[in-house]
Amino acid sequence: MSDVSPEKKSWLDRLKHTYRLVIMNNETFEEIGSYQLSLLNVYIFLSTLMVVVAFLVISLIVFTPLKRYIPGYGNASAQPEFIKLNQEVDSLQDLIEAQEVYNSSIRKMLTGQGESMAEEPELKYNPGDSLLEVERIEEDELLRQEVEMDEIRTISQAEEFTPQRGSQEVPLEQLYFTPPLSGEISAGFMLEKKHFGVDILAPRNTPIKAVMDGWVIASDWTLETGNTIAIQHDNNIVSIYKHNSALLKEIGSYVKAGEAVAIIGNSGTLSDGPHLHFELWHKGVPVDPAQYVNFN
Repeated sequence: MSDVSPEKKSWLDRLKHTYRLVIMNNETFEEIGSYQLSLLNVYIFLSTLMVVVAFLVISLIVFTPLKRYIPGYGNASAQPEFIKLNQEVDSLQDLIEAQEVYNSSIRKMLTGQGESMAEEPELKYNPGDSLLEVERIEEDELLRQEVEMDEIRTISQAEEFTPQRGSQEVPLEQLYFTPPLSGEISAGFMLEKKHFGVDILAPRNTPIKAVMDGWVIASDWTLETGNTIAIQHDNNIVSIYKHNSALLKEIGSYVKAGEAVAIIGNSGTLSDGPHLHFELWHKGVPVDPAQYVNFN
């Protein structure tokens, strides 16, 4: 006597039962093809097809570059490339930070907030201050000096990244500077009073010219210096023109020596009449323009 239940026999019979698939012409009812099928054959065919498709997909992932687009799939052969890219990104970030510090120093020069590197720190305390207060002030001054030295080193690093057209630097004495304008010098270069340039008197609407070829790195208005423009030249030289009535060039413009970049004026709170305040900086340090430029 068989142990198989009637329901199970019926299910197995349905799987093994054969069916005929007939393909006929819809208009003439002519039989084109006839096939015998069973549910078991269909099941085996579909299972085989799924296994083949899965095998092909896995093969594509394992043996083709498509595996790079799968999240979390590791590829040891690509690691050196990623490491190199990360190093290049870090180098670019260092370059950007150094350039930002350099631009910040330029803005300080334009607004008159720069300090002379030759000045010694002065301790600001009274004889009546307590010993603890004096020590605290001394510690603050030492910390300020350390911060300034770090800034100077960062500026030097930024200047190394600044592209120069000439690989060999030329001394200032051997360079020719086109006078920005001709006129009388009313106030000279006084480093101890933080007057980092010279004041030149000239009539109204006199054009101010670039002293050398270069790129405009600042062209803006400030409360103290008014309309101010700065130009970056070769050999780590920056020329600055302050108190103008109008600016003729924008940031990023390339100018030639003798080309007009501004109009003389009386803008800014530190100006008391139409004149040009002209500064010349070399390697981040102000120099006396009268020693290199003939304003007569």
